[in-house]
Amino acid sequence: MNSVLKFPYIFKPNVQNIRTTYWYCRTGYRDVVGHGVNGIAGYKDDCHFPFPAVRFKENTQDICALREKERCDWRMLCCEEKKALYRASFCQTFAEFQAPTGQWKFIMGWVFVVTSFTFWAAMFYHHYVYEPLPSTFSKESQKAQLRRMLELRVNPIDGISSLWDYDNDKWL
Repeated sequence: MNSVLKFPYIFKPNVQNIRTTYWYCRTGYRDVVGHGVNGIAGYKDDCHFPFPAVRFKENTQDICALREKERCDWRMLCCEEKKALYRASFCQTFAEFQAPTGQWKFIMGWVFVVTSFTFWAAMFYHHYVYEPLPSTFSKESQKAQLRRMLELRVNPIDGISSLWDYDNDKWL
């Protein structure tokens, strides 16, 4: 019996490399004009890679006519035609895609929401979940423990007892 029929989950069809064939479906009738980032023919407005591998718009009759006209003298083109040629190749200008979007406000809002939720969760756990602190954490208990350590002369060379003046009963 065929192994494909026995183990259908192991069978993998002959998948070709995405970079070689699949991106032609994505580009449509747009011109491939460069190598692109990592050899992928895709469009992205990016200041680090200012020239994308494909043009932004597909070739229409108007754009093809403008491209024929641009092969001649550029002084023959009016300003609107130059802008139309630019917009056929690029979606946004540098000033447009580098302009601040205000996304930081959304991010900071969520940071504050998460921080306040964490604070209130910690307060809930402190009051309703955790047991109360032992009595040894009170100030009086800590003072009594320190006094006992001084009376026992704990670590008299370089510890806490070395900083206590036993004759005058005060700190040095």
